[in-house]
Amino acid sequence: MITDFDDLCLWTYVIVDDILIKLAPLLRRPGPCPDCSDSELITMILVAECKGWDIETQLLSDFSQYPNLFPILPCQSRFNRRRRNLGTLINRIRQMLLSDIEGAEQKLCIIDSLPIPVMQFHLVPSSSNNWSCYGADYGRVESTKQTIFGYKLHLLVTASGVIIDFELAPASETDLSVGNELLTGHHNKQVIGDKAYISTPIKEQLAQVNGIDLITVPRRNQKQQISRQTKRSINQIRQIVETVNGQLSQQFQIKKNHAHTFWGLCTRLYAKLTAHTLSIYLNQLTKKEACLQMKQLAFPGH
Repeated sequence: MITDFDDLCLWTYVIVDDILIKLAPLLRRPGPCPDCSDSELITMILVAECKGWDIETQLLSDFSQYPNLFPILPCQSRFNRRRRNLGTLINRIRQMLLSDIEGAEQKLCIIDSLPIPVMQFHLVPSSSNNWSCYGADYGRVESTKQTIFGYKLHLLVTASGVIIDFELAPASETDLSVGNELLTGHHNKQVIGDKAYISTPIKEQLAQVNGIDLITVPRRNQKQQISRQTKRSINQIRQIVETVNGQLSQQFQIKKNHAHTFWGLCTRLYAKLTAHTLSIYLNQLTKKEACLQMKQLAFPGH
């Protein structure tokens, strides 16, 4: 585990820079290269998400304390503009990290959603509400018994806590409809969902077309029930996605929206999800490094 800030920045920069070399054809831009490179800027974005620095003024102020790591910082408006332009690329970095993470190919997964409000509920009627043009609307969050205005982020998470796919949908869309759409892009998995995903037709269709076994705890009024032990096992596995949701909410502050546009929100979500994936990747990488060092100490010369 990395506990030193300088080490976190260095590891992140090396990983990001190596990936960007592979993605070089996507980085073509007119004019001279910026003084703060794409690798440096993306490193700042991901490290800031890991640190919980969610506001640009705070982010740039905090990074200015480390001129040895980031000698040239862009102004706030340029930082925002470049971050939006790099949003899709940041998501590509997340996808490439997934290919090297142990557990990302697990067949056992959990599906769930968490709310992404875009403004405080009481401000919606008096606002210009440009968010509605991009699908934001009112939706019920059953876990908190609240109504929000915005979206829901639907996540597909492996049993080891790795987010392998996601979809942002209007808050009014049901978990079942969006979950079905999300799962149609995957094959040969066992997917555990809560009672919101109960649907015999969709379960049968996913099984026949995608080879996906959608597992849910039946409602009390359903004829076909499962044993207490099976129910307990399903609920224990579902705790994994609750842990991931907690990490996204508390550490990465995914429910706090500081964006003023839909594309700004998408860019921030890309950064937060990529930072979460990067954290898992770094933990696995440093564990391997530590094991290798211990092996060399125990068996010098091998």
